[in-house]
Amino acid sequence: MKRVLLCVAYDGTAYAGWQVQKNAVTVEGELNKALSDLCKETVEVIGASRTDAGVHSLSSMCVFDTNMRMPAEKFSFALNTKLPDDIRVVWSKEVNENFHPRHCLTEKTYEYHIYNADFMPPTKRLYAYQERRELNIETMKEASKYLVGEHDFKSFCSAESTAETTVRTITDIDVFKDGEEVVISVSGNGFLYNQVRIIAGTLMWVGLGVRKPEDVKDMLEALDRSASGPTAPAHGLLLKSFKFLEEEGLKP
Repeated sequence: MKRVLLCVAYDGTAYAGWQVQKNAVTVEGELNKALSDLCKETVEVIGASRTDAGVHSLSSMCVFDTNMRMPAEKFSFALNTKLPDDIRVVWSKEVNENFHPRHCLTEKTYEYHIYNADFMPPTKRLYAYQERRELNIETMKEASKYLVGEHDFKSFCSAESTAETTVRTITDIDVFKDGEEVVISVSGNGFLYNQVRIIAGTLMWVGLGVRKPEDVKDMLEALDRSASGPTAPAHGLLLKSFKFLEEEGLKP
């Protein structure tokens, strides 16, 4: 028996999120199906994190156990012949049998993409949220500074969250222009349910002049979801990168 780590990229448009759900097509479900077919045994992956319906990813991590003798690095090639075209395994490698992707120090970087123009190209419609009104990048940058560091992000967490604590650490936020797109890049060691989408909605409020940059400090201190901005739509969100910050367990 060996444990294999996969890095998975996907277009989340057609999926009800990462996690397996009854009567719904999910990324995790498609991976389990492809792996079980390939390995000729029941296989269930363990994901490092989850994404909501419609959210995209370039770097989702998961592990699985198998008795199959295929070298770990070959699983990516084999799996990609069995997966739908909108899911791809970027790479695969063997890890220690006790390695667990959710029990590691990690850093994730999400990007929220906003197409800030009157007309959106059809090729962008599934991967960016359109805001026709001009966004002020500088005020958005100023507002984002209040969110960096360790804070209680209860005001930036969905009321449906079941997290034991709403304290999280954001290591970096950047707001920049890429052509007609405004990109909000958020890095941290872990995120609450809808946290990045609420941050994006709040920064858009600031960029539109609905709220002032310094209001974000008051939103944090309120510890009340109703104090912050709207939850931005899922399709603008991308898990850009996922890094393990410690090597222990990554190599057999």
